[in-house]
Amino acid sequence: MNIKIFTPLALLAATLISGTAWAQSDEQLWTAAAATVKLSDDWRVSEELVARFSDNRAGLYEIESSTLVGYRLAEGVTLWAGYVHNPQYDSGDFRVLERRAREQISFDNLARIGPGKLSGRLRFEQRWREGSEATGWRVRPQLKYSLPLKGKTALNLSSEPFINLNRTGFQRQSGLDRVRNLVTISTPFSKSLSAEAGYLNQHGFVRGGPDTSDHVAFLGVSLSL
Repeated sequence: MNIKIFTPLALLAATLISGTAWAQSDEQLWTAAAATVKLSDDWRVSEELVARFSDNRAGLYEIESSTLVGYRLAEGVTLWAGYVHNPQYDSGDFRVLERRAREQISFDNLARIGPGKLSGRLRFEQRWREGSEATGWRVRPQLKYSLPLKGKTALNLSSEPFINLNRTGFQRQSGLDRVRNLVTISTPFSKSLSAEAGYLNQHGFVRGGPDTSDHVAFLGVSLSL
């Protein structure tokens, strides 16, 4: 394998493996459905629905519904803003509601590495949770590498750290909070519909205690109109 391709793959694999032996683990399933509609040459709207299930939390524990409006600033660069509705559950029973404002800028073509493509995203969120008057601020940069396998089927590797900018009653530590690393295979069903499946590791950093490590089976479909 070309060293330029091997290096980012090796780095991500090392990140996925590192630390999990010393972490409290959980096995999970995440499902996602997303649709993006092009309103004009520059404007688009996106809707995504994510449902998360956990062994440790006895089933459904989170539904995340996000609605974003995007404006193309330049070729491959889009500015997004919108709202996230995030009810959370315990053993399938409703527990608390979180609301978020979300702003992000996405870069579809940061660089070419071998036959693959590097893209990125910088996301900001403001979080409000029932029972608390505080606002939690955080930033979520993401890098993604897509390597064509056959036709339009691709291997995708991404890494996304969560960095808390302050502390609240529900956002209990500032600084690096967790890292999500995802490995998937994506393939199109048609010109507008595609599917993606793979493995996600979410490593949580806990001050003064054992880290956490969620081992997640990921399944997603996306529609682009």
